[in-house]
Amino acid sequence: MSFVKKEQNGLEQPSSPSPRTPSGRGRGRGRGRGQKRNAPDYNSNPNDDGDFDPGDHGEVESEEEDEDEEYKYSVPCKQPYKVKKLPFNHKVIGYNGLASCVMQLVWESFRKTKEFRDKHFSSWVFPDWIPSLSDWHLLSSSEAEKYLPQEKESMAFTLSREGLKGPETLQRVKRFESMAPNPERWDSLFFAGGPVWAMEWCPVPEGAAQKQYAAVYCNRNMDDRHKMNKLHTEDALLQVWDLGKLEMSRPSSSPSLAYALAVDDGCIWNMKWCPAGAWELPTTVRKAPQVPRLGLIAAAFSNGHVGVFSLPHPEHVNGARGGSSQASLIYRVQRIMSVKVGSSQTDHSGQTGLCFALDWLPVKPHNILAAGFCDGTVALWDLSTRSPLLRVRSTDRSLSLYPYHCFLAHDNTIRRLSWCRASSELMVTVGDDRMVKLWNVTKTCTPLKTVKRFLPTDVSWPLFWAGTFLTQESCYATSGQQGLHYLDSGYFGQKPLFVCTRKATVWSVSMSDWMNSCVMGDNIGEFVCSVLCDPNCNYSNSKRHRFPVYRAEMVEFKPGQKHQDAEQDDDQEMDEGDLNQQEPQTYRGAVRKYYLRFHDMDLRSFKKYQQKPILKQLQASEMKGLLYVDQMPLNALYKVCFNPNMDAHAWVLSSGQSGLVRVHCVSGLDGPVMEKLISEAQYQFSTMFCSQENDASPTIVQQSTVETVQVP
Repeated sequence: MSFVKKEQNGLEQPSSPSPRTPSGRGRGRGRGRGQKRNAPDYNSNPNDDGDFDPGDHGEVESEEEDEDEEYKYSVPCKQPYKVKKLPFNHKVIGYNGLASCVMQLVWESFRKTKEFRDKHFSSWVFPDWIPSLSDWHLLSSSEAEKYLPQEKESMAFTLSREGLKGPETLQRVKRFESMAPNPERWDSLFFAGGPVWAMEWCPVPEGAAQKQYAAVYCNRNMDDRHKMNKLHTEDALLQVWDLGKLEMSRPSSSPSLAYALAVDDGCIWNMKWCPAGAWELPTTVRKAPQVPRLGLIAAAFSNGHVGVFSLPHPEHVNGARGGSSQASLIYRVQRIMSVKVGSSQTDHSGQTGLCFALDWLPVKPHNILAAGFCDGTVALWDLSTRSPLLRVRSTDRSLSLYPYHCFLAHDNTIRRLSWCRASSELMVTVGDDRMVKLWNVTKTCTPLKTVKRFLPTDVSWPLFWAGTFLTQESCYATSGQQGLHYLDSGYFGQKPLFVCTRKATVWSVSMSDWMNSCVMGDNIGEFVCSVLCDPNCNYSNSKRHRFPVYRAEMVEFKPGQKHQDAEQDDDQEMDEGDLNQQEPQTYRGAVRKYYLRFHDMDLRSFKKYQQKPILKQLQASEMKGLLYVDQMPLNALYKVCFNPNMDAHAWVLSSGQSGLVRVHCVSGLDGPVMEKLISEAQYQFSTMFCSQENDASPTIVQQSTVETVQVP
């Protein structure tokens, strides 16, 4: 799982580290006048560790000490003896403002991720699950009305971009509509219609250079409240958005709703796309009524069921049906299968409670789906099984799949689970019992490691890290210790790392293997990106490489600033409850009092970024300031996503209570290494599939049902 060598693009470090004393840290401290710095002894005995100070690396270090450590080995050189000719505090800054040693890790991570995916990702999986137009039924306007989010227009907001001057005008966006990408910063925005709790990018093969899609779920009502210990069913809408071609340039089109799936199973608390092998070219010719496949997605519903859907490319569905209005984009779809708990003889669906945790096996053959339930159970389904005991088709032709293995992982609700992205056997689960557990799914009698620290909200196990990253509820954490934590699995035996401090609850974290970075969104509207350190070294240097993508703050309207319709609503809809309360407790009351102000950082360059006001505000809010717990969190961010695709690796999504989904590009972390590898992958992809685009013969897929058994 280690990937960083001692030599990276000409950067070498001495085979024996230079001696360090506690007085040697910092600039000009601990060395009297006339004293000479000891030269490194490269011929010293490697077994002699008398100069090693294990207490020199703490979990949290000051910004000044971190800044000194950042540039200590940041000078590329061919011979280690040339290092002593440079000043002690010499530092090499890249074209984007970050240290060269930081960008070396990003470039190496990009290269190693490409090599890993070429070796461990499947190019084509589940050939029987091809979408068919006969399973897609277009709903009329009256039929689709009960599935639509009730808010027809977003709350008021303003956009303030660093370095761009202009008046901050109040803006609103209609339901399922968007704003055009900014010509300089490339960011865009669209309104989903309600609070967004689930959102995922659609995986695309390396070098495809095709449109990027994202699946989004939001609640129908802004004030919906759900109990975690009770199953419920309601009408919901799974939205698929077309974000256009996202590369290192301005998108050519604005985000648009491609189509939506009407479901009757309730809210969607989690969903995952098949990581690889489910996408095919939209120009693929298939025999009608089959159409080219966009991807496979699994969704966990609030009635305790998990459904798997095969989604087509939008142009083949909408083009065949005709029409472009919102109502004409909503379909009722026959799912591929429903995965259930229990067996064909004893169905336990509903007894395990809600499903909040869901993950798809990230390495080939991508055939295992894992889910965690409210009773602490983890279920594993083999999607490719042919066993008639696990794969059952009922009389209505619906297909059900039962797990091949279940085990009790926690004493309470499982909040999240995540596969190790480099293994098909390792998994991490976190639950409301405040436990973090690492598992070998082939031996689940006891966990590999158990840690009890806080109440986690999200977890991720990146590709090249021998451990997991976790976020937690702020109300159960020690003051100053809430934020993003890293827990080693025991492979290196490292102490826990405090990656990033946050003041409020962090609801979501997303990792990028391509850039060795992560993004996180919290309850006070701060969307933060952090560039991680070398996973094979001491982890004490990652705190300083964080910066805000944007900040969303709630600002009270000034007299005469509201929209005319909003002022009329104030007179007509103000109820006694809002008048008696200091803070409105409903969405209607809150949007009449507040609007959102987005402060965006310039992500094109990080030169002197530590001196920028937006970063200083971020640092000040981490430890100081008040949390208004009685205020409706209109600026809260519930879900953030790093794009997992090579061609759009720098793009991120974020959304939350307001229902406004924002699209940003962290272009400052891009470099010539990425551009070269992407161009090579695109050339390879176009060479491999050019013959398929020119071939007009239809592709016939035979679907077999001999492996299933009918039950009454």
